[in-house]
Amino acid sequence: MENIDHINSVLESAECLYSHSEINEALDRMAAEMTQQLKETQPLVLCVMSGALIACGHILTRMHFPLEIGYLHVTRYRGTNRGGDLHWLVEPRQNLNDRTVLVIDDIMDGGLTLSAIIDYCKQAKCKHVYTAVMVSKKREREPGVNFEPDFVGVETEDKYLFGFGLDYNEYLRNIPGIYAVKEK
Repeated sequence: MENIDHINSVLESAECLYSHSEINEALDRMAAEMTQQLKETQPLVLCVMSGALIACGHILTRMHFPLEIGYLHVTRYRGTNRGGDLHWLVEPRQNLNDRTVLVIDDIMDGGLTLSAIIDYCKQAKCKHVYTAVMVSKKREREPGVNFEPDFVGVETEDKYLFGFGLDYNEYLRNIPGIYAVKEK
């Protein structure tokens, strides 16, 4: 368990990159773009747990057309701030065969996790897979990652972020904005 004083210190010293109202504007825009692209497809929307939970919930309430909701849980971080091997904790329970799938994740960092999810969907023979992220970092992607998300909420520099689903050592996902940890 993380020291609460340390967590509070990180929160107090962090830089707010996007306020809650700016996040809401981004969510409105994303939902409008997704609606335009997907409203006739009856998509399966897959939330990538746990980071995308908050953004996904907010986006889904802005999309007023028939869709199915599911989730998956795959991670490279497992409570740390450095990515490691990919771990599938929960696969989608729905059949992806011949479906249009929208994967919503919290962040596009190096792209390895989202790339693996796309591969999974393609191997499950989905008709089309779209990707959405709340945050896309402006950085070089990992070797072999040759795509950018179809829908992006906000972009940031390559900093350690938290808030609106993004965590700092499993804390601060609930903070209503996007924040950068103060560099030492």
